[in-house]
Amino acid sequence: MQDILSQYESVAVDAVKEWFRVGETSDFPENSGACIKHKTKQIAVYNFARTGKWYATQNLCPHKMEMVLSLGMIGDKDNIPKVACPMHKKNFSLEDGSSLGGEDLKIATYPVKIENGNVYIGFSD
Repeated sequence: MQDILSQYESVAVDAVKEWFRVGETSDFPENSGACIKHKTKQIAVYNFARTGKWYATQNLCPHKMEMVLSLGMIGDKDNIPKVACPMHKKNFSLEDGSSLGGEDLKIATYPVKIENGNVYIGFSD
C-alpha cells in the first residue's frame, strides 16, 4: 500500500500542468465530498458551500490506507477547514493536508477552480 500512497503529492497552483474537468458544480453535494478518478489516483472533491470554497485531496486515508476521505465529514477546527476520516476520525486540513490531531500524517491537496459552472482540479503529472 505504501507505493499507492507515494503517488499522492500536493500540487501548488503555480505547478499545475493540467486543469482536469471533473464535472459541473451541481454534480457535487453541498457541504460534503465526492470521489473522482484521475489516471491512477482517487481524488476527494469537497464543496464546502457553507464557506463558498472548494477543496480537493487524495481520497486515501494515510492512517489505515483506505479510500474513504470523500465520505468524511467536513467542518472546521480552530477556523481551519478540515475533513474527518469516517473510519477513525483523524482530522486533516483541507488547505494544506496537515494532521490536525498532532499525528505524523499528511494528505495531498490539489487546487480547485470553478469556471462557468464546471469544476477543475489542478494536476502536475
